[in-house]
Amino acid sequence: MADIGTPELLIIAVVVLVLFGSKRLPDAARSLGRSLRIFKSEIRALDTDAPAAPQGPAPVAAEVPMPLSVTSAQ
Repeated sequence: MADIGTPELLIIAVVVLVLFGSKRLPDAARSLGRSLRIFKSEIRALDTDAPAAPQGPAPVAAEVPMPLSVTSAQ
C-alpha cells in the first residue's frame, strides 16, 4: 500500500486549493459529501433488494406422450 505522510498530504491540499480556488472549495467538499451519501444509500438498497437465499431449480414440466401414427392396413 502507499504510505501517505504529511508532506504528501500538504502537496495534495495545495493542488486542490489551486484547482478549485478558496471560494469554490467548500462547495466542492459539500458536493463530494452529498455524492458519497447517495452512493452509500444506493449500496445499502442493493443489499436489501438482493434475495436472501438462492432458489432451487425450476420445476420440470411433465412429459407429454407423442400421438401414435395411424396407418391403414392393406
